[in-house]
Order: sequence, then structure tokens, then C-alpha cells
Amino acid sequence: MIHFMTLSDDERWQRVLARDRRADGAFVTGVLTTGIYCRPSCAARHPKRENVRFFENGAGAREAGLRPCKRCHPDDVAPDEAAVAKAARLLDAGPSSLAELAEATGYSPGHLQRVFKRALGVSPADYARRRRAQRVEVALATETRVTDAVYEAGYESPSRFYADERIGMAPSAWKKGGEGVTIRYALADSVLGPMLVAATTKGICRLSFDENEDALRARFPNARILPDDGTIRAWVEGALAAVDAPLAMPDLPLDVAGTAFQEAVWQELRRIPPGETRSYADIAAAVGKPGAVRAAGSANGANNVAVLIPCHRVVRSDGSLGGYAYGLERKARLLAAEGVSEDQSRLDL
Repeated sequence: MIHFMTLSDDERWQRVLARDRRADGAFVTGVLTTGIYCRPSCAARHPKRENVRFFENGAGAREAGLRPCKRCHPDDVAPDEAAVAKAARLLDAGPSSLAELAEATGYSPGHLQRVFKRALGVSPADYARRRRAQRVEVALATETRVTDAVYEAGYESPSRFYADERIGMAPSAWKKGGEGVTIRYALADSVLGPMLVAATTKGICRLSFDENEDALRARFPNARILPDDGTIRAWVEGALAAVDAPLAMPDLPLDVAGTAFQEAVWQELRRIPPGETRSYADIAAAVGKPGAVRAAGSANGANNVAVLIPCHRVVRSDGSLGGYAYGLERKARLLAAEGVSEDQSRLDL
């Protein structure tokens, strides 16, 4: 379990940069120049490091003359948030079943699954897979064989590791233009204009605007591309619902592949809660590469499934909208549908 005394100030700052919800309740961040203290996950723009002091709790911050942030309400960590944070800490420490997490948090398995995904953007199982993959990376730094690193990270076998960490279309198929893959597509009128949805048997591989079959064939020149015969109708309807009401986005299967860095960025994008934004620098820090801001921007732009992987929630560090493959008007409308205005994304500490 994360505790104030177990973290150094540098570790606390990294959690603040990552807006790590797992650290909420473990400490608060005081900004001496504004007299405000916040949760580590506060969505407001980050202050300068030299203006920050960390406190174990709000009481300590108030004793130092600081007042609570009106945006993140650091003194009001709700039971659901505390349960999610505890479950995430348990998964950070090692494998735990949903039943074990539910017992530890006092929630039913189904309810914990819902609040966990709402808070972090992924299910406990997906979160656990990512943490195990990260443990593999750490183990590879000390182990000379991949197999040893896989077992060290807690996988039952190398085949289980590869099955867990590679879902959907194989990277080789993406590199070869969809070779050996059948893709069905549908064109639909959405609230944001003409929308294309394409999917393999495993999930949606393309969601875009103002594209047609020719554009899809150019992206996957070696795939077998067919109009939808009803096979992916439910996914198309789900995609339309996601565009129409992003706050109530349905859980749709995706079939996307990229480099390890791109996939890490896309996972972070899916963790951004509806109604909040992040900067490219935030995303780079969250994937452990704080110096790779431009690369994070490129990975953001390489997203193949608009809205479902919410790259529209990433803005420039100054709070302005930045770019968007399908036009800034669409980006602004998507954010507005989530309750975010450009002025709100500029809020600072």
C-alpha cells in the first residue's frame, strides 16, 4: 500500500506529473506560490517543481497556510476512489483475482469492476496485464534470458505472456497492410459528419471521419476488405453512440497494433477520464518517457480509432487545443460534449 513515508519527494513528483490516481489519499501537493493544495491526480496544469511542497494530508497543508483546490477537492476522496486506489496498489504489488480485490475493498466483484474501469479507463484484468508487462521490462534489466524475465514477472509461461500482451491483429499483419486479414466496414452519418467504422473479427481497427472505402484500402492494401453484412453492426452502433455521447462511451473491442511506445501511449489515452484533458508532456511522463514529448505527440496522431482511443483529450501545454486529424472543430465538439471548454483546459494552479 502506498504510504507518504515510503515515497521520496522525487517519486511523489513523478506521480503528480503522471496524475496518478493511485496516489490520491497518500499525500497532497502544496503549491506555495498560490497557497493551494491538490490531489496528485488534479487535472489542473502542473506548477513549477520549485514551488511545490508535499504534505501527508490536508491537515498538514492547512497548518502551513494552504487552502484546498476547488477543482479536485483533495479532502474529499470518495469511497469508490479509495477502493480503486487500493485495488490498483494490490495489483502493483502482484497478481490478484477480481474476487480477492473485491474482498480486500469490501465491494462486490461486479461493482468494483465498474468503478475501477470508470476511474482508470481499463478493467482490473487489463491493468494487471500492463503491470505484469512492466515487471517483465524491469526483470529484463537483470535477467539475461527473456524466459527467466517472464517467469520473474509472474507469468505462468512464456506462451501466456505472449497471449496476454498481443491481442488483436498481429503486428506483422499491420506492417504488411493487413495481409491475411478480412476487414468489414460501414459508412455512417454521425453527429460529427460522415464516419467510417472498420473491424476484423476481433474488434474495431479503424474509426475515422471523411474517409471512404478507397482510404481504407490504401491503409490496408493487402487485406480482404468487404462491406458489412451485419457482422459488425453492433460495433458500428456502439461507435455512433460513443461519438454522440462520449461521457457514456460503451466498451467496444479494439484491434489495433503499434510499437511498444505507441501502445503504451494509447493505453494512457484510454485512462484519461471523460471531462478531463492531458498535455503531450503529461502523456510522455505517464509512460515513463518524460523527454519524449514529440514522440508522444506522434503516437497520439497515429491513433487509428478516433474517439474510442480518446486522442481528442490531449491538448497543448498552454491549454490550447493543438492539432487533430479530423479538424479542430470536431475536437472542440467532442470535448464540449464531455463538459470541457477550451477555457477550462487552460485552468492553472
